[in-house]
Amino acid sequence: MAHYFDEYVFFFKLVWPSLDFSFFLRTSACIFSPDTAAVSLTGLAGLNSGPDDSCTLNSALVASTITTGCRGEHHRQSEALGMDAAQPSPTVEVKLFKRRWVMLFIFCLYSMSNSYMWIQYSSISNIFVRFYHTDSLTISWLAMVYLFTYLGLIVPVMWMLANRGMREIVIVGSACNTIGAWIKTSSAEPSRLQVTFLGQFMSAIAATFILGTPTRLASLWFGQHEVSTACSIGVLGNQLGIAIGFLVPPILVHNVDDLDELGYHIRVMFYITAGFTTVMFILVIMVFQDKPEIPPSQAQLQAKHILSVGSSYAASLLRLLRNLPFMLLVVSYGINVGSLYTISTLLNRMIIGSYPGQEENAGRIGLTLILSGILGSFLCGIWLDRTKLFKQTLFAMYILTLIGMLVFTFTLSLGHLWLVFITVGTLGFFMSGYLPLGFEYGIELTYPEAEGTSSGMLNVLAQIFGIIFTICDEKVIDKWGTLAGNIFLTCFLLIGTIITGLIKSDLRRQQANVENCLSTVSGTYFCVSNVIQFLIVDAKLTHPTVSDYRKTFIWSTRSKMCTI
Repeated sequence: MAHYFDEYVFFFKLVWPSLDFSFFLRTSACIFSPDTAAVSLTGLAGLNSGPDDSCTLNSALVASTITTGCRGEHHRQSEALGMDAAQPSPTVEVKLFKRRWVMLFIFCLYSMSNSYMWIQYSSISNIFVRFYHTDSLTISWLAMVYLFTYLGLIVPVMWMLANRGMREIVIVGSACNTIGAWIKTSSAEPSRLQVTFLGQFMSAIAATFILGTPTRLASLWFGQHEVSTACSIGVLGNQLGIAIGFLVPPILVHNVDDLDELGYHIRVMFYITAGFTTVMFILVIMVFQDKPEIPPSQAQLQAKHILSVGSSYAASLLRLLRNLPFMLLVVSYGINVGSLYTISTLLNRMIIGSYPGQEENAGRIGLTLILSGILGSFLCGIWLDRTKLFKQTLFAMYILTLIGMLVFTFTLSLGHLWLVFITVGTLGFFMSGYLPLGFEYGIELTYPEAEGTSSGMLNVLAQIFGIIFTICDEKVIDKWGTLAGNIFLTCFLLIGTIITGLIKSDLRRQQANVENCLSTVSGTYFCVSNVIQFLIVDAKLTHPTVSDYRKTFIWSTRSKMCTI
């Protein structure tokens, strides 16, 4: 914006040729960067084409006055923002790096492989029940081990997200993911159920590092108007893995009678997964960095400045626990996502119970659930970046999720498989689309706390509700059938909708961006007013003579001058 100020220098020179134009070039820096406006005035007279040294001296005096005024205005703005004026304020420079998109893409693939391993047992649960000579609840525990592991490790992982570099977090998670995948390759025998549990446990450890990363990656590397989209894309990788987990296992592992042949197909599936996770681990090591050298947004810049003063992890947790709007969001988010976990885990059983022999279609229905959710997540992320209507969007998505669950509940047993595809797709669009909305709204309500801490607390309740809902819903289905189990989930979604409506919207991160912008505009207005005062009162402006109408003009473009 500063070069627009320089463009008008030529106008003043034509009207008042004796005017010291170098004054503008020296003091314009004050308008746009008050902290760096104290430039050296040595040699200022040499820049002036006129012989009148008094005008140059007057310019120097006014430049000093405006510099002081700008600093005084900056001091007042710091006090208004609640910052310590004695401490150095953060620089206003922000920058975006192209590397951010490569890192986001690799993270999506890495997250995809992990969520695929979470759901690959549940998508063909009836086959694994027969292969390992066990019951359906045991196979469900292969999915629930992710939830229990998350609860056991979330506190140290949240501490690492808040205090360690993101590169370290992602590498550790990717390593656990790869180890778990290779352990599973030796579990394709009917007597090795314990081995497959061990491999699933290692993958679950990796999931603990993954779930809090999208918000952290988006905030550290992406700008103000793309952070919600980036978070949605990060969550999209997890959902895409679940979708592939519903699609691929039924294709690779057919429900054959021969257990040896069945074990061979399972082993092939495990080896493909292990190879892919190994490639992802190598790419993570090669590409990922902790954070950019220059912050991508003013909110991230201010958060870095505020938190650099010193804030303990325990104090941060206590502040979050005392934040009532955030705690209401935690509960409502946990109910919604916990219901999604339950439906994903038990969907195969629900479909097979109403449509026997439709294993492959059950997988396709699960794929529809997640693919529609991916679309919902992506569109909601773009919508948030453009509108910033967090509370309204979140509440609308929750209501539509409740309606979708009601429709799915009462149409599942009608005998029309095509109708199930439509209702499940609609439910997935709103239920899965809610995931990035909850993450982003949580960051808004808790700014400037660490993103990993807020997203970690959201995921804790999601895992708790996921465990409770899965166990209880399976028991309800065993005793009263699928309809009763879905009504059970619908009742809790109604409670979550009511809680969401009670959340008081407090968009702290957006407010920080707005206040920074207003601070800059206010300081600019103050300094420009001093320039105008100088032109009217202090400058020695003389009426031009005939000799002054020479063919001279000054044209400045981005502070480069050309004289003819």
